Parts: sequence; C-alpha cells; structure tokens
Amino acid sequence: ARPYPCGECGKSFARPTHLRTHQRTHTGVKPYGCGACGKSFGHRSTLTTHRRLHTGERPYACGSCAKRFTNPSDLGKHRRSHTGERPFPCALCGKSFSQRSNLATH
Repeated sequence: ARPYPCGECGKSFARPTHLRTHQRTHTGVKPYGCGACGKSFGHRSTLTTHRRLHTGERPYACGSCAKRFTNPSDLGKHRRSHTGERPFPCALCGKSFSQRSNLATH
C-alpha cells in the first residue's frame, strides 16, 4: 500500500520520508551540497555519486571486463554492451535500443 500521496502530482508513496524526498522535485529544494565544488542536490545518494567525480572512486566493477563505474546505473547500461540486450523498442518501427536515451533520439 502507498498511503502517502503527493498533493502536487498525485504520485503515492509507502513511507512519509519518501514523499518528502519526492516533494523536492516540485519545490526545487536541494539541501545536500558538495563541499568540493558547491553544487547542490535534492537527494543524498546523488551527492554521494557526485562526490566520486572529485575522489575518482569507482566502486562498481564489470564482471566481464576491466571497466569500473561511479554508480550502479552506469554499470547496468554498460553490461548491455556485453549481453546485447536491447530493452527499449520503438513503438513505431520496432527497432530496439540498449539505452532509453538512444530510443528518445531515434
């Protein structure tokens, strides 16, 4: 059950903390600032990933090659280069893409 709806867009959440975090997408509040460059973020996890740009940390490793990534999402996209998976099909022509952004460009 998701008993905590957003008054702005209607999206519902299971926990009030998730609703409060979501509401920042509407208010533009970005309480998490980077001490190195001053850039601010609405989510703590986004700041954590951003800080890796300054530290050079790349904790997510591909099991098929030597590449490493700052976040799990980039690793997941990269894995498709090994598997050939193309989970984003075009509704008009049927051509499939490995990344949503490539489908949008198409």
